Amino acid sequence: MTAAPLSLLRRLAAPASAAVLALSLTGCGYNDFQRLDEQTQSAWSEVLNQYQRRSDLIPNIVATVKGEAAFEQDTLTKVVEARAKATSIQATPELVNNPEAFNKFQQAQGELSGALSRLLVVSENYPSLKANQGFQDLRVQLEGTENRITVARNRYIKSVQDYNVLARSFPSNLTAMVFSYHVKPNFTVQNEAQISTPPTVDFNKK
Repeated sequence: MTAAPLSLLRRLAAPASAAVLALSLTGCGYNDFQRLDEQTQSAWSEVLNQYQRRSDLIPNIVATVKGEAAFEQDTLTKVVEARAKATSIQATPELVNNPEAFNKFQQAQGELSGALSRLLVVSENYPSLKANQGFQDLRVQLEGTENRITVARNRYIKSVQDYNVLARSFPSNLTAMVFSYHVKPNFTVQNEAQISTPPTVDFNKK
């Protein structure tokens, strides 16, 4: 075979090899991993965005509540401490690939949620605080943010579910192993044992 036909074959072989490789990667789920990984990163960013919004609101709420001299200082202190703990954890995109760090982040945000819930419950006992328009506006914003956090978390849970199903299914699990696509941690409740116990209803209690 002459040099000219050999050169032509080589030129044709390169695109053909690339096409075969592309089809192979598509067939083994590589592109699906790319898409779902980006989807989980985007959903996680929205979760962080809403947590940040809540964190930004807290100093204003604390400042407003401090105006109430009779307000329970212990409750307020716990909110401040819980916020400081939650914001001390660096929430990077890599967090979703680190189960231990993800769990710590989730625990810290859960403690902050509990402290804020306690603050709002206790505030009901202070008429002047309830009548404070500034506090009421902040409270509405906070409650709206909590709803947004719930929506963002639900979207993240669904995106991680789709990703993890791909990572665990055959034959895409082989692709996950080759390209190091590990199963991602997902949100869960912190008090599963407690909420799994049916509440006791006793109408005889006074």
